[in-house]
Amino acid sequence: MGQGEASARGTTMEGDCLSCIKYLMFVFNFLIFLGGSFLLGVGVWVLVDPTGFREIVAANPLLFTGVYIILGMGGMLFLLGFLGCCGAIRENKCLLLFFFMLILLIFLAELAAAILAFIFREHLTREYFTKELKRHYQGYNNTDVFTSTWNAIMTTFDCCGVNSPEDFRDSLFRLLNQNHVVPEACCQPASQTGELAYISQEQCLSGNMMFRNNKGCYSAVVDYFELYIYVAGALAIVVLTIELFAMVFAMCLFRGIQ
Repeated sequence: MGQGEASARGTTMEGDCLSCIKYLMFVFNFLIFLGGSFLLGVGVWVLVDPTGFREIVAANPLLFTGVYIILGMGGMLFLLGFLGCCGAIRENKCLLLFFFMLILLIFLAELAAAILAFIFREHLTREYFTKELKRHYQGYNNTDVFTSTWNAIMTTFDCCGVNSPEDFRDSLFRLLNQNHVVPEACCQPASQTGELAYISQEQCLSGNMMFRNNKGCYSAVVDYFELYIYVAGALAIVVLTIELFAMVFAMCLFRGIQ
């Protein structure tokens, strides 16, 4: 009689534990579902943003590709969260196994991306961008992706060069445009029209500090995106942690289902 009661008690505890894992997995997958929704929202915002960031993205194939990667990852996490919720509630072993394999692949891909970003972090330094600007920026050739991207950045963020307008000294731009100290994208928007606007632009192109933007684009862009960078980093850590727990719960639930 005692053995029967112990066995029944053990079965009840096992069932309670399985039920707890099931609902925990549902919660974690719901968070993954929300994370996917957030990434989809970010991707859509970048594509339709009216402040000019859309033009920067469209002019740079790398950024343009990155936006669609974010949209793809968001869509996949959205579907995976939904799939995990269904697998947990219905206790379907096939859905749980499929969910585990897919989320494992995504987890490894995100981990590899984070490692690559750390390895190639030196390509995001001021020195790197300054060297590239001096070598490749042409000024008025809008068919060149690099040039049009920099024109869009300088116009959008009201900045000039990487560190300052001095970055254009001894550059390809000065070689191609010997009469201009800075490109037109560095000029402050003219508040006048007609002849006064023409004079202010000529003063800017000749190097007059009163008519040009003097702040470097590196500082301007970092200041603008500083909050978003920290938020994105924190969210990435949270998403990776949630995915790890979701995989553990999925495997525990898979093994516990009879």
